[in-house]
Amino acid sequence: MFIHNLDPVLLTIFGLEVRYYGLIYVISFIIAYFLLKKLSKENDLNLKVDDFLFYVVIGAIIGARLFYVIFYNFSYFWANPVEIVILWRGGLSFHGGLVGAVIAGLIYSKVKKINFWKLADISVIPLAIGLFLGRIGNFINGELYGRITNVPWAVKFPNAEGYRHPSQIYESLKNLFIFFILWFNRKSKHKAGFNFALFMLLYSVLRFIIEFFRAPDQNIGFICGLTMGQLLNIPLFLISLYLLIKKIK
Repeated sequence: MFIHNLDPVLLTIFGLEVRYYGLIYVISFIIAYFLLKKLSKENDLNLKVDDFLFYVVIGAIIGARLFYVIFYNFSYFWANPVEIVILWRGGLSFHGGLVGAVIAGLIYSKVKKINFWKLADISVIPLAIGLFLGRIGNFINGELYGRITNVPWAVKFPNAEGYRHPSQIYESLKNLFIFFILWFNRKSKHKAGFNFALFMLLYSVLRFIIEFFRAPDQNIGFICGLTMGQLLNIPLFLISLYLLIKKIK
């Protein structure tokens, strides 16, 4: 068993904190930029990566925040609507971010006359890497930890009762696994959109399983024995299964 004593602050320069989590975002963005450059060339897409990332990041942030407000803490934000725009206090939903990014990608593909499904196929590859790194950032921050356990690798997180599953690491490894599946499958002969559907299927199934080890959101708890993350994974799984069947032919 381990005691979590990691400092989330990498260094301080003239009173300004440089945190690992922020650095991870920067690294993820850089990786996404160069990966999309490579993948767009492989797929003969006339993609201006800078413009595309701008669209997607804005869409993802808006979607992630709206889903968090609606599904995770609606009563609080209904009473305090001004705080909806205060993003730096946290509160983003992956599922909302995915929906927002997809909508932004659809708009971008229409404006630039690029095949949406091909764009979606290459986009989920750097997304998986970004999620892999992001969960490591969550672990460093000591947040989004798991349920109480006595497994040998359990971790005592600050401000958390007992030893817990390092579910952030489980999530991180899950995303790394998804990345490798997508990377080696990127040149498959399936219809455009297959890799995108495969990403959603793998993510929804594996996250559903890992949520059994993760502590539920304190302000929500369990709903019919499931976490909010698991409930949101159900429609994601159904949509991905439908798309996968259509794209595999």
